[in-house]
Amino acid sequence: MMTVTRRRRKQVSEINVVPYIDVMLVLLIIFMVTAPLISQGVKVDLPKASAEPLDPESKPPIVVSVDKDGNYYLSTNNDPNAAIDVVDLAVAVQAELKVSPGRPVVVKGDGSVQYNQVVQLMVLLQKAGVPQVGLMTDNSAGDQ
Repeated sequence: MMTVTRRRRKQVSEINVVPYIDVMLVLLIIFMVTAPLISQGVKVDLPKASAEPLDPESKPPIVVSVDKDGNYYLSTNNDPNAAIDVVDLAVAVQAELKVSPGRPVVVKGDGSVQYNQVVQLMVLLQKAGVPQVGLMTDNSAGDQ
């Protein structure tokens, strides 16, 4: 009888990379299509600053608010919910700073108020003798 000798097949230890290349090309196309959609807007050089909350043990800040109609409000006023005139606002802030000079002053502007209105308020506070003016932000806006 004739004996049949079988040859053992040598195992191939190579990885088939064709499916990986197909996946990479699909991902490349997806990123090329979505990249222009993600980078919309105006390029602006923002100042470098770290925003930290006010120290809770420090003096409470003087909050000057601007609503969407352009009315001014002062937190230290007798009625903080009553609008205050520009001249009275400057005088009241000067008086508060004479009583406690280290007290911080922050501007709380409505999101729909014109930028010019907030700038005019900051100029008014500067003329009233406020050395630094902070801007109040809503912390929950960053969670969305």
